[in-house]
Amino acid sequence: MIEIVATTLEDALIIEECGVDRIELVSALSEGGITPSYGLIKKVVQTVKIPVNVIIRPHARSFVYSKEEIEIMKEDIRIARNCGANGVVFGILDENANIHIKFLEELLEICENLNLEVTFHKAIDKLADIVEGVKILSQYSSIKTILTSGGKGDIVCNIHRIKQMMNHSGHITIMPGGGLTFENIEKVARATGARAFHFGTAVRQNSSPNGKIDKIKLTRMIKIIESIREEE
Repeated sequence: MIEIVATTLEDALIIEECGVDRIELVSALSEGGITPSYGLIKKVVQTVKIPVNVIIRPHARSFVYSKEEIEIMKEDIRIARNCGANGVVFGILDENANIHIKFLEELLEICENLNLEVTFHKAIDKLADIVEGVKILSQYSSIKTILTSGGKGDIVCNIHRIKQMMNHSGHITIMPGGGLTFENIEKVARATGARAFHFGTAVRQNSSPNGKIDKIKLTRMIKIIESIREEE
């Protein structure tokens, strides 16, 4: 499964045209992604036929949120569902860089009631014990995916940890992303055995968060991944 970040309707159309499996819709990719506007969510979901998962992140300062911000996130989740989103993407930590269980469960209750898939995003890479974090998240059936670089630093250096995460993930799909490039995708894919991959800047013009999706680069990346899987 290949997931590509879209920041505009144009991005989404190119992503779908290239045969990608799923879109993660965000605004402000240069900031790691924040919640996109209602208008953008609605237009993208109405236009493309592939699943769209919407990031729910009210600010880019951290992954620590106040009670008021959690209420905002709940409303954004409802809006995403009303627009027809397939799922939502979020991560919630406390001030000690642990998963904030209470807030997580509050958001998951909303998602379960609305039948939304959940991806716990790269907030997990901030944990002191990432594998323990995976074990905690695997207790929640509505969490289907964890997006991760395996921790801080270069994703290639974290391959061993990504494999550990996969060994303890239960029903959850561990999806490497954040730092995947044309130079390292084959090594990461083969070494981890992962079946899902997430790309943001690697398939954009100039590999820039502000660049448009590059159709040639995206097509090339898809072919690389397909060729790896055909060899297995």
